[in-house]
Amino acid sequence: MVGVSTISKETGTAAGGLQHCFISGSADCGLLLLGRTGGNEMDLLDLGRHIAPGASLLGVRGNVLENGRPRFFRRVGTGNFDIEDLKLRVDELCTFIAWAHAAYGMSKPIGVGFSNGANILWPLLLWRPDVLGGAILMRPMRAFIPQNVAALNGLPVLVIAGRSDTVVPPERARETPDLLSTAGADVTLQWADAGHDFSMDDDRIAAHWLTRFAS
Repeated sequence: MVGVSTISKETGTAAGGLQHCFISGSADCGLLLLGRTGGNEMDLLDLGRHIAPGASLLGVRGNVLENGRPRFFRRVGTGNFDIEDLKLRVDELCTFIAWAHAAYGMSKPIGVGFSNGANILWPLLLWRPDVLGGAILMRPMRAFIPQNVAALNGLPVLVIAGRSDTVVPPERARETPDLLSTAGADVTLQWADAGHDFSMDDDRIAAHWLTRFAS
């Protein structure tokens, strides 16, 4: 595959409402990259380059601030999501993805989320399964059970849990993949030798899983 060719950074409502960074690639596979609380649109770009060389990359920054740190939706406390705001932000993200398709030609990208980024992606999959081509969820937390979910019809999803994660401990790590599997997703659960932080295991596991999408 050919590597990164151009970088285009757009901000504000004229660019679909979310601050982001887009890197155009030559591969058919495109990645939507959503990082953890306090992260920005640049945080997962290196990960994207490593796991999908040549893919188009779209890094996004959340619109919500918590003590000055960007997030993708509000929460009342750790593990206690503001569900109404989450629904609003899922709709906002879906609108942005549609805008990115028109602006950059990204059709049904694979969502890649870490922690807070993963926690907006899994409800998006259940409420709007037509938007993404699949997802990689690193350290997701099933903080609630959504109602009236759509059938996922074999949508490919990789969940990477941390063996020593204290935020989403191993005994709870199966909750999100089980929820998605029940809805019909083709779920793979893998374990990284890490806590609630990023590790090289995440890179390796995600890259191997993504070989199914290689052009």
